[in-house]
Amino acid sequence: MTSASTSGPLFRIGAVSKTTAIPVSTLRIWQTRYGAFSPFKTEGNQRLFGEPDVSKALLLKQLIGAGHAIGAIAHLDLEQLRRLSSQDVRTPSATALALPVCLAVVGLGLANRLESIKFASVLSQHRIQVTDVLEDLASVSHAPLSGKPQVLLVRVSSLQDSVFSAIQTLTQRHAFAQTIVLYNFAPDVVVQSMKRVGMIVRRDPISDGELAELLQSILFVDRSRAEEFGGQGAVIASRKYSDQTLRRVAGISTNVLCECPRHVAELIAQLASFEEYSQECLNKNAEDSHLHSYLRSISGSARSLFENALEKIALHEGIDLRESEVSRFQQ
Repeated sequence: MTSASTSGPLFRIGAVSKTTAIPVSTLRIWQTRYGAFSPFKTEGNQRLFGEPDVSKALLLKQLIGAGHAIGAIAHLDLEQLRRLSSQDVRTPSATALALPVCLAVVGLGLANRLESIKFASVLSQHRIQVTDVLEDLASVSHAPLSGKPQVLLVRVSSLQDSVFSAIQTLTQRHAFAQTIVLYNFAPDVVVQSMKRVGMIVRRDPISDGELAELLQSILFVDRSRAEEFGGQGAVIASRKYSDQTLRRVAGISTNVLCECPRHVAELIAQLASFEEYSQECLNKNAEDSHLHSYLRSISGSARSLFENALEKIALHEGIDLRESEVSRFQQ
């Protein structure tokens, strides 16, 4: 049973109904008959619901639609409901291509937004599954992740060096394929540093459509081909090699080695450059966001696949692709 907290935003039952597309009468039954929620009561005896209640309502609706009985799951907390939801999408009957893209989200309000029916209708081409939700970055350091999310999505008000460091630590610990950070205020030097290490950084507020395009831009256009070539599921991995490393590989071709290392390294650098350019266009031009999302996905998919090809070439030719810590920050 969840309880609304006065520390976060509070909503009337009508607002919860509108956000979740669950009738007010149904929400009242879930609360009074099954004890799913414990709303905060004002001095005037008005019931107000918190963001955790909105999260629970969305999960209950999803699980009931999958065949679970409200009486059997109403008492579960958010973590238990998310674990049950994750188990449902990983059943043996689900094919590899039907599996959703799994996200870890920092920010309860952002998680509620992603799980809403309205957002699902915008992101129609791909299924996403929020497997882990953390209230803030401070709680991340001691909270284990229940699933194996491919994408980290963070919402913060202000980006500072300390926030950047905390996000970097989190991405290194859990090996996310992609990290997306939404922020309100930040020094440009911090934003540029985050972009150089492969994070996607976007100033908030952005619309549901823009957020959906941002998520689509990190997904492989052709999942089956991506998995055939060793891609990480449906998500395009961040860059593996800096420009400095690619230049080093391109310059070591000799009469003994074929020209494949040089050509592939140059292709990766060109694709990475176009991928970054498309991302910048996606950030600046909302009218053409769908086109730039597609172009970034195409270039990112190709770049990731050529990186896998470069690894095979390096193994065959005995080329060391390991990067120094300096080169990682000199892209």
